[in-house]
Amino acid sequence: MKTNKSYTKRIRVTKTGKLVARKSGQDHFNAKEGGRTKNVKKHPVDLTVPKRIRRQYLSQVSK
Repeated sequence: MKTNKSYTKRIRVTKTGKLVARKSGQDHFNAKEGGRTKNVKKHPVDLTVPKRIRRQYLSQVSK
């Protein structure tokens, strides 16, 4: 099955094989946020994707 290219551009595979991505919806309405909150929004979060979905959409990425 083909790899979903639009999805693979948003994630990164770490050295140990974890999938990491930015949490969605963090780019808007940041003017009134504090500095600590804005800094937290920049950092990525771990993705928990079932193996079946990982094989289906990310076949070439997760190897």
